[in-house]
Amino acid sequence: MKLSFDLEVDVNGEEIFFVNKEKLCSFSGKLNKLLSKAPVTSVTKPLKVIFNDLPGGAEAFELLIRFCYNNGRIQITPNNTCLLYFIAQSMEVTEEEVHSSDSLIKQTEKAVESISYWSLPEVLISLKQCQNYFQLSESSGILDKVIDSLVARITTASDTSPSASSPDSSFFRISFDTKSNISTKNSHRRAWWFDDLVILNIEMIDRVIGRMISLKLEHNKISKFLFYYLKCKLSSASDEKRMVTETVIDLLYSLDKNSVSCKGLFDILRISSSQNLSGSCRERLENMIGSQIDQATLDSLLISSPTRTESLYDVNILLRFLRHFLACGGRTSLDRLKKVASLLDLYMAEVAPDVYLKHSKFVALITALPDTARDSHDSLYRAIDMYLVVHNRLTEAEKMKICCSINYAKLSLQSCKHLAQNPKFPPRTAVQALLSQQSKLKGLLQDSNNFKSFDSEQKQSKDGDQTLLYGKKLDPDPLMENEKLKAHLKGMQWRVIELEKACRKMQNQMAKMVKSKTSSPTCSRPLPRLCS
Repeated sequence: MKLSFDLEVDVNGEEIFFVNKEKLCSFSGKLNKLLSKAPVTSVTKPLKVIFNDLPGGAEAFELLIRFCYNNGRIQITPNNTCLLYFIAQSMEVTEEEVHSSDSLIKQTEKAVESISYWSLPEVLISLKQCQNYFQLSESSGILDKVIDSLVARITTASDTSPSASSPDSSFFRISFDTKSNISTKNSHRRAWWFDDLVILNIEMIDRVIGRMISLKLEHNKISKFLFYYLKCKLSSASDEKRMVTETVIDLLYSLDKNSVSCKGLFDILRISSSQNLSGSCRERLENMIGSQIDQATLDSLLISSPTRTESLYDVNILLRFLRHFLACGGRTSLDRLKKVASLLDLYMAEVAPDVYLKHSKFVALITALPDTARDSHDSLYRAIDMYLVVHNRLTEAEKMKICCSINYAKLSLQSCKHLAQNPKFPPRTAVQALLSQQSKLKGLLQDSNNFKSFDSEQKQSKDGDQTLLYGKKLDPDPLMENEKLKAHLKGMQWRVIELEKACRKMQNQMAKMVKSKTSSPTCSRPLPRLCS
């Protein structure tokens, strides 16, 4: 039977098809309804139908034509299952219009049920088709089945499984520019599925990663993929870089923080500085960095200030990192706390010479961590000394506010001597430092006297033919130890004498200062007790 081509169909502007109206209308409810309302025209001039945004485009419509011209039969393969389903849904190829036992929709749904037998490239093709028509695939449930099949293969296969990734899927692999700032130092260790998934858009990645998390795939692998994915997307010419960055940050935030690279987070922070991220997204990024700032390096922390009118480095963001660190349990681990304190001391040594660094910001830096974070305050003293050299116009009150953060008991003798002779520090701080050292040496002397008392008791016990055991084995040569102890005590006594001399000297200097300012009401208060 000869068929006439009395219908012209324009599909999305991609291609024009000349088909038999009756043949297609017998299967497509949508065409049947549309053409039944059309006015009667000349027999020589075919009707024309224009479809815009038809799911599957010209490729899917051509499959529909084959289905209709073959009386409702077509070979359904993994590569065309999704396209046939989309076109059947859109063109309303339902059970009432077909001449077979099952509608095209039911046939494609049955084909999807056997997705476990599809190869990986076939699953990836179907996933790409679902991505192009996201809403339709999501509402139908096909998207979830395809994602589940893909993630199941990833979770069960090894990282370098040769059978998991077929060479046929290599056409998905895209070559990206490697000029991105995201670190890919360990890119040679990436899993086989990284390149297969990097072609997906961020909306689809969000769904796939969410499914991976629910199936408990290792968070370390997921975070590596997200860094790799962001690097590839930022290297390509995309107008959605901000949306991609924000989604990746949100996904990383949902992972175990220990599985996320601290260096990678700093890379994201740098590249996102020009993307105007939302406040909540930036807060999450800073929270992740702050929670593991003990793994950072000094170079990572030296972030340029966002405005030229302020200090050279962005001190505010470091303070936010430290607040997040303490809020995330940083106080509970003394080792981590001390590591952060060492890093902060290095940072302060770098920013202290900045003439634009405000007094309030420097005070916030030196008081950001609790006193238990440092065993020694020598580095803190050096940073303060450097700051006072550059900022020589500070008032005495401002200087005292800075110096109050120093724990003089944690200063070495050398630092105390330097402070006592340092004209940049207020006189009261020098007195406090010397008094602290004096009390420390007196404590050592007291301990030494206790040791002497213990030695005397031991001798008396020996004379009475009694043997007392005190925890440890006695030294085989007690005379030598006593000589060493005497020498040590003499050294400490000499240090005490030196400190007392320094105290008296400072007392005389302060007395002269008071006499020269007897007219000032602020000088009427009594001098502190320097030495006992």
